[in-house]
Amino acid sequence: MQNTTALWKQLWDYDPNGLLVLNDQLHVVVANPAICRMLQTTAEALIGGAAADWLGGVEEFRQALADGREVVGVEREYPRYHLYARMLVFPIPEEKIVAGIFVDLTVEWQQKRELHRLKQEAMQEVRQVVDKQMRVAQEIAGLLGETTAETKVSLLRLLETLGREKG
Repeated sequence: MQNTTALWKQLWDYDPNGLLVLNDQLHVVVANPAICRMLQTTAEALIGGAAADWLGGVEEFRQALADGREVVGVEREYPRYHLYARMLVFPIPEEKIVAGIFVDLTVEWQQKRELHRLKQEAMQEVRQVVDKQMRVAQEIAGLLGETTAETKVSLLRLLETLGREKG
């Protein structure tokens, strides 16, 4: 079996979740290949740079450092990268660093948005069908009312005519 360090390196390289480690100044000190793919860049470009430049907001990292506790389950969209991710952010106080694990939920999120869009379209189509049926029903009712009135007038004339003939 491989030595432990080599095994950890291999796990690091193959982990589908992004891992980003920041120092207490919130600059990137470590980035695994998955986070590089998610942020569409290289580790060399990330390391040393301000995490806020790449992520937009780093509130969860700042909070984890300040409170010394994990920030779990925050979901965020990163439109710049066409990425939707769930984060787990945790501090390592003795090293004065904070790490974030990013789980890519982009496909699930897009499917959920598409399902929502389809539901909205279906609801709109149902509303249009109901509105059309109501218009047709009103038109039919109007026509029935007109023909009923015409029939009544004709029958009353007939009764009047028949009544005159008898008398």
